[in-house]
Amino acid sequence: MKLFYAFFFGGLLICTSLLAQQDTVKTRQLDSVTVTGSSQRAAGKLRQVEGTSIYAGKKTEVINMANINANLATNNARQVYARIAGLNIWEYDGGGIQLGIGGRGLNPSRVSNFNTRQNGYDISADALGYPESYYTPPNEALDRIEIVRGAASLQYGTQFGGLVNFQLKKGAPDKPFEFVTRQTGGSFGFFNSFNSIGGTTGKLNYYAYLQYKRADGWRPNSHFDQQNAYVHLDYALTSKLKLTGEYTFMHYLAQQPGGLTDVDFNKDPSISVRDRNWFKVNWNLISLSLDYSFDEQTRLNLRTYTLQAGREALGILNYIDRVDPGGKRDLLIDQYHNYGAELRFLHNYKLIKGQTSTFLAGARIYKGLTLRSQGDADAGSGATFDFLGDTRTGSDYRFPGTNLALFTENIFQLTDKWSITPGARFEYISTKADGYYATKASPYPPYSYLRNYEQKQNNRSFILFGIGTSYKPVEGIEFYANISQNYRSINFNDLRVLNQNARVDSLLKDETGYTVDAGIRGKLRDWLYYDLTVFYLKYNDRIGSINVTSPDSLETYRYRRNIADSRNLGFEGLIEADILKAVSKGASRYKLAVYTNLALIDARYINTQETAIKNKLVEFVPPVLFRTGVSFGNKRFDITLQYSYIAKQYSDATNAEFTPRAVDGAVPAYQVMDLSASYNWKRFTLFGSINNLTNAKYFTRRADGYPGPGILPSDPRGYYFTLMYKL
Repeated sequence: MKLFYAFFFGGLLICTSLLAQQDTVKTRQLDSVTVTGSSQRAAGKLRQVEGTSIYAGKKTEVINMANINANLATNNARQVYARIAGLNIWEYDGGGIQLGIGGRGLNPSRVSNFNTRQNGYDISADALGYPESYYTPPNEALDRIEIVRGAASLQYGTQFGGLVNFQLKKGAPDKPFEFVTRQTGGSFGFFNSFNSIGGTTGKLNYYAYLQYKRADGWRPNSHFDQQNAYVHLDYALTSKLKLTGEYTFMHYLAQQPGGLTDVDFNKDPSISVRDRNWFKVNWNLISLSLDYSFDEQTRLNLRTYTLQAGREALGILNYIDRVDPGGKRDLLIDQYHNYGAELRFLHNYKLIKGQTSTFLAGARIYKGLTLRSQGDADAGSGATFDFLGDTRTGSDYRFPGTNLALFTENIFQLTDKWSITPGARFEYISTKADGYYATKASPYPPYSYLRNYEQKQNNRSFILFGIGTSYKPVEGIEFYANISQNYRSINFNDLRVLNQNARVDSLLKDETGYTVDAGIRGKLRDWLYYDLTVFYLKYNDRIGSINVTSPDSLETYRYRRNIADSRNLGFEGLIEADILKAVSKGASRYKLAVYTNLALIDARYINTQETAIKNKLVEFVPPVLFRTGVSFGNKRFDITLQYSYIAKQYSDATNAEFTPRAVDGAVPAYQVMDLSASYNWKRFTLFGSINNLTNAKYFTRRADGYPGPGILPSDPRGYYFTLMYKL
């Protein structure tokens, strides 16, 4: 904490001390706009330099939310991310409470393989040891979603997946007050109320929203209630210095219907065999940032934040092929107390005559603390999140973590067409575990428990390197390539959790590797946008799961350990075109936009002598991901039809086709269609959507614990209507 406060106040002192140098011109520095080409296009890329970040020579993608015709009220990821190539999306949450996406063959679980941020600061549970995101911003509040693939490891952290940054809306810059309300009703008792205000008055820009969402779900025991709130204030203290403060609140309580076996799913996926499982999340996120502009060439940004949050899971975790035995339930409680600060300095300079190069340097300090307890709770069926007794019958741990990072990148603009961007990142990581796990003192009831205390500490430091290049032979065409190293710490969840369906190797170690990609992207006369990429992802000491039989041969369970090295080789491409704009040479008042998104991935385990997994396919990697869609309309109306096909994939490293407990096994190929429409009249807009138009029966995930275990069926056909009023 002392390091955090020293870093924060030191950066604050640097910025505020520069106030004396300010002129008295009362102007407002506007934020850069992350849009390329036509303002009607949903997909795009980041510019070489955005704010105090460098993206030259990197694979970047942008979703412009204003141009998405999708079901925003349910946070439908299948529709929103349809133009992002190579994403495997877990679909088991009809309300869109939690997001599960993974790119290039990485596990989609709660976006855990991406560095997940909101407005540039972390939103995951613990960036070091538990990078899972229980909070996802409402799509209705988003301006855009920015995605940077593996090369983001040098500026944003070490994750293999890269960066996902949710950029929220700000108040309208040209009016003092704007009010928007969106009321949505739909199938399975779904209701969503989203209300926001915003505007600019003098030097102050403000934006705030309040959201309430609830649904009963299409399966029994699936009800949830969620509340979200957010406030953004930014004030231009001078023409060069801006202060921004933000607060995010989220709470939800959800009953979980549990997973299913293959037999139950094939018979009737709408059933539930668990009625005592609950999940609760509280999220409080506070951010304060300073932006200072020395001049047009030099900028400084300081971001600080704190997360005070928690999640509680209550229910029956035993095998799903057995009925609920009744009696005591299992309770897991996490509390997250995190503090972080990041300082960035960016300077443009002339290295070669007539060419502007860009230098970036930054530092990050992070202090996290996760408190994790597991034990018996009551034998009831309600949402009572209280332990029984003083000794946890599972475990009770503190997981402190400290991270210090220094990073730098530089765009060397060699000609007006060619640039090279090398970079490096130094990381110091310290993770600790301090607590106990319980064991039964006697095998016969009434049980008493012994506390087995243990302390672990793992300190490591290393340097990651990367280099990218960009070449633009003519206007509208860019060739790019990048190679960057990646690193991923072991998860706190892997250190000590008692779960009958899964066990963890005590010698588990961190994962290392690198990502290489190369591609071509550009636009043709403002009616065609394309981005075609080949990539190679090398993963050393990959952590995965295999099915193991106990020594007494009485049970089979999932064993999690460093399995082997793996390599993911693939192609990902997006083409989006406005056919009417091309035919009419821009004269048509209508649009006929068509997009095609294709990813082909071959991901296999290598460098292992274990025949059970040698050359087997990596889990959670469909070899084919294909999404396409067509949208027709004008400024008043829009109708969109989307189609998704995801090939067969596996949930464990042995590529098991079937297991009786359904924790492991194949995830069959599936295809889904969605229809969305909107109509605008004056201040009103009516939105409608039919999700899963053909009522496909499918699933995307097998879980070994919450919210399963077992198969988690995806939603059947559903109807949703939204009325929006804007003042």
